[in-house]
Amino acid sequence: MIVFVIINIYLMPILAIIFCLNLVEIIKKVKKDQPTSSNTFWLTTSFVLIVWSIAVTASFGA
Repeated sequence: MIVFVIINIYLMPILAIIFCLNLVEIIKKVKKDQPTSSNTFWLTTSFVLIVWSIAVTASFGA
């Protein structure tokens, strides 16, 4: 549980930057009909870590 609190405090800005950059790259690639599988993986992974760490930290009461 404490790992998600550490992710929430220290890694959240990095995850948010990764999320935004991958979202922009996916939008650009969709516009040009290029494959987006690797960007989709990293977008989904960063989103899940962001949401999961917020949820676990909120339920933990920290």
